[in-house]
Amino acid sequence: MSFYTSLNGLKNAQTELSVIANNLANAETTGFKKSRINFADIVSSSASTNPQLVKGIGSTVQSIDQNFALGPIQQTGAALDLAVDGEGFFAKVSPITGKTFYTRNGNFDINGAGNIVDTLGNRFQVLPVDAAGSVTSTTPIDAVAPLTNGAGSDFIGVTVKTDGSVIASYADGSVQSIGKVALASFVAPTGLLQVGNQDWQSTGISGPASYNQPGAGRFGNILSGSLEQSNVDIAEEMVGLITAQRYFQANAKAIDTATQLSQTIVNLRT
Repeated sequence: MSFYTSLNGLKNAQTELSVIANNLANAETTGFKKSRINFADIVSSSASTNPQLVKGIGSTVQSIDQNFALGPIQQTGAALDLAVDGEGFFAKVSPITGKTFYTRNGNFDINGAGNIVDTLGNRFQVLPVDAAGSVTSTTPIDAVAPLTNGAGSDFIGVTVKTDGSVIASYADGSVQSIGKVALASFVAPTGLLQVGNQDWQSTGISGPASYNQPGAGRFGNILSGSLEQSNVDIAEEMVGLITAQRYFQANAKAIDTATQLSQTIVNLRT
């Protein structure tokens, strides 16, 4: 039995090392959120078992939690590099599948059709506004800058204000609001499904997204010309790496000791 108990420990240590290695590998990944592993003990007992004789039979991985703490903000100067100074996720929609993705990576650009997109072509979402710039609905739409305005002047660029207003500028000096950044929140963000590229999707555990504009309620303001960096603390992860290594070595030693005891018993019988 001790072999299997220690084997569980080895597998758990290997999983912990994998989680830490992934955190370290993404220490410089924009918008990345680190993970933490939680263990739970396993016991062998039943209703008729003497509680003073209950024996543990190892441990198991209970969960791998995501930590959505705010990472450091780095200034880039690019108008469509965005960071949320507080809570909230940017929303993006795939033009191919129609799926909605959520991210803290605010690295966006504008394509030839006037759509604000990420590096994979997913379309940045904003809340529609009226002529005065007031939000008219909490249902997000694609952020699209008309390539010419009503007077026929050519589009020259986009700026994003602290309150999330996305403003298109034109050659004749006029400006046009194309929406306000749509920020999403979730009842249980740790239940979001990681899908790679610093993107998440909602699940039954996280609950559906709730949208609002920056600065409303618990949502943070928008920092234009900035990107949120990974929230991985390298020093903290290195300490965890050493602890996980000792955990692995201790379980390996327990297996070695159990092997020696088994061999001793075999030798006695012979």
